Amino acid sequence: MQHLVDTDNFSDVQITQLLSDAKRFKAKRPPQLLHDKLLITLFFEASTRTRSSFEVAAKRLGAAVVHLDPSRSSSKKGESLEDTFANLCAMEPDGVIIRHAENETPQRLADMQTTPVINAGAGNYAHPTQALLDLFTIVEHFDGDIKGKTIAIVGDIVSSRVAASGIRLLERMGLNVLLVAPKQFMPEPSSLNKALPQYEKLEDVMDKVDVIMSLRAQLERHETELFENYDDYAKQYCISKERMGNRDILVLHPGPVMRNIDISDDMLSDPRCKVLTQVKNGVYMRMAILKLLLLDS
Repeated sequence: MQHLVDTDNFSDVQITQLLSDAKRFKAKRPPQLLHDKLLITLFFEASTRTRSSFEVAAKRLGAAVVHLDPSRSSSKKGESLEDTFANLCAMEPDGVIIRHAENETPQRLADMQTTPVINAGAGNYAHPTQALLDLFTIVEHFDGDIKGKTIAIVGDIVSSRVAASGIRLLERMGLNVLLVAPKQFMPEPSSLNKALPQYEKLEDVMDKVDVIMSLRAQLERHETELFENYDDYAKQYCISKERMGNRDILVLHPGPVMRNIDISDDMLSDPRCKVLTQVKNGVYMRMAILKLLLLDS
């Protein structure tokens, strides 16, 4: 039984297979490979893109999907998460897709070894399917030639599970990663297992990078008030056409985008910005992940 708690659960060979399957699914819709499979989604945090993307991916492959609303589940009556999960697994689903506020939750459930667990985002540590779809988007954009390319991750990095998973995967795949943020938004090197180049000013990296990944500004997560408001933050870190100039840089964002704070309106409509391509690619990558975990493992 294989799980996806973070991308290190997959070998390099499996990641290559995921990229190949996602590309193939995007070129031509596959047959109903999972027509006899049942998935349960269990989202303890709000989600639009990730939950709907998983549901579309599963249904594109013919699987049935049951969504359990935790706010109406027995966990609200004092039942432990493990007991809730055990009861769901007694109904013999083929996999459970979970999002949770605590970093350790997906691994705790995977350790029960009752059904494949797919992490749809946990705490500030891991969002593996987002990292994989971002990798797919970068590979697609550069026609597979990604080793040695440089990506700047910009914004509230310390709060971002997207950044955490992305750093681990993209470095593993041969990209150079730079971090751009005020010091209070930077993670400790110990949390990354290595020190990455850090910059406080976006302008200092614009001529060094091939890709920029902007993150949602989450000022509300920080007790120390670094900026008077979001406009003050945007003056330093918003990805705009003025900052981009004519540079051939791929711009990504995991969503939801705060317009004119993370990325400007005019930049969102610029062909260098691939936010909607990421959303589209997310369906194909999650289809590939479901195939790998439910059929090929």
